[in-house]
Amino acid sequence: MDERLKKALDFSNYMITLNNQKRILFEQYQQDCVHYYNGGRFSVTQELVSFCQNLQVLDQQTVVLVDDNKQPVEIESLTEFTTDILQVYASASNKYLTEYNNIKSNRSVEGLVDL
Repeated sequence: MDERLKKALDFSNYMITLNNQKRILFEQYQQDCVHYYNGGRFSVTQELVSFCQNLQVLDQQTVVLVDDNKQPVEIESLTEFTTDILQVYASASNKYLTEYNNIKSNRSVEGLVDL
């Protein structure tokens, strides 16, 4: 096989593997950003964190939020809930960054697959 063709094929395989690893990693991140509270399932996003913090600033103690399943869930302690979702978000984001940097540093298909 021509050397240029082999290099092109190797690069193509690397890019496919890299993109698959990034997709899998992002899906895992999204799963890590899920928080269960009072029978509800909440995907923790920057918007949810900001909204809860704004409600705290307005001295709200309890609030009703609609969860991922479109069910109303009463948040009895907004302070506790906000602290919990901040911890979930920070933990998931730090793990995502660490794993993403591992993917970026691998320059071979074998290195990506071994992660």
